[in-house]
Amino acid sequence: MENSEKMSRRDFVKTTSAAGAALLAGTGGVYAAGSDTIRVGLIGCGGRGTGAGIIDCAESSKGIELVAMGDLFEDHLNEAPERIKNNLQKRDLPVNDIYKVKPENMFVGFDAYNNVIDSNVDMIILTTPPAFRPLHFRAAVKAGKHVFVEKPVAVDPVGIRSFLETGKMAADKGLTVVAGTQMRRFEPMQEAIKRLHNGAIGEITSGQVVRTGGAMRKWREDEKERQSGWSDMEYQIRRWLFWTWLSGDFIVEMHVHNLDVMNWILGSHPVSCLAIGGRQARTAPEFGNVYDHFTAEFLYPNDVRIEYMGTQIDEYTYRNDQRVQGTKGSSYLDFGNAVIKGKKSWKYKGSPSNPAVQEYADMVQSIRKGKAINESRQVAESTMTAIMGRMSAYSGRQLKWEWAMNASELDLLPEEWEFGPLPERPVAIPGVTELE
Repeated sequence: MENSEKMSRRDFVKTTSAAGAALLAGTGGVYAAGSDTIRVGLIGCGGRGTGAGIIDCAESSKGIELVAMGDLFEDHLNEAPERIKNNLQKRDLPVNDIYKVKPENMFVGFDAYNNVIDSNVDMIILTTPPAFRPLHFRAAVKAGKHVFVEKPVAVDPVGIRSFLETGKMAADKGLTVVAGTQMRRFEPMQEAIKRLHNGAIGEITSGQVVRTGGAMRKWREDEKERQSGWSDMEYQIRRWLFWTWLSGDFIVEMHVHNLDVMNWILGSHPVSCLAIGGRQARTAPEFGNVYDHFTAEFLYPNDVRIEYMGTQIDEYTYRNDQRVQGTKGSSYLDFGNAVIKGKKSWKYKGSPSNPAVQEYADMVQSIRKGKAINESRQVAESTMTAIMGRMSAYSGRQLKWEWAMNASELDLLPEEWEFGPLPERPVAIPGVTELE
């Protein structure tokens, strides 16, 4: 294992921008056409990486080998092998054929991602906290690797613009980029949205997104209390879900799935947004500076208004669905089924496959066939939709997409990536917190 050195994010951005032309050279990945084996590197060994990412990937296709992995924290990295092996066993997958990580290919620290990328891998899985994804995505594409990137892909407009730029580089190199917005591979939604695009309910006039649920108070409960020796930076990253600079707040980190579905249905990102939100039930210090409720109105082209409501509050009535109204009917879609009502009524009656596994199957097939998939723009726009909602709620200001995407200078990330002091941003107050 290797230790990290501090690095300046601003220096990194300047360097990669200046080297943009150089990054476009080369071809896609080291994968040899005709080989049955795809060597995978895992960056981020938390619950998502060890319980879903590499497990879903291995279930999706034969010939998957995990050969390198890295994490910021040594304790998380040391726990990863047993977690991965146990989770492979739970799905009756051949552990010894899949888990091929040698001790010398386990890396820790802020530079672990570079070491994983340099470990003769074909494909990278990014399951780090969202704040790190633009940086890690750029490094993987620069090295010519195919990338699976979990959602969301950034926490601020600066990060989104970086991610989009890297996505173009990946396209020029013929690299596959698949995003973790797995509902786009959920068959009931695919069939329903195909019908909506073909006019099953006429012109869509309005819609609604609702996702309400619990406060996730037991998430990483063993790291809830700050331990002696943990710096500000370390404690915040260990509790990343509850810090806006790391997660984007829950509207970005989790509800991007639902907003992505609405962008998919409407074939567009919104043109403006007005949102409100706050923090009433989840207020203890271990919950950082995020909100526990949001509501927003997203205005889409053709004066289509979509109302969004989301919570992370215990005992709140649970819902998780999307609805759209058209001139000739309506449609209801959740993460279990899809229904169309009207003259062209329809309901999915099949047995859908697991979309979290299917997204990896599609990715592996694209690599093996040499036919690149690039989902960087759609996931970036859906992430930006959620970011815009958060920015509006935090500030109390209505925002236009063009300003938020192209002019906002909001950059939440620290000047230096190193363990040490890191002042806490206060909880946002609408009407007081300024737009950047």
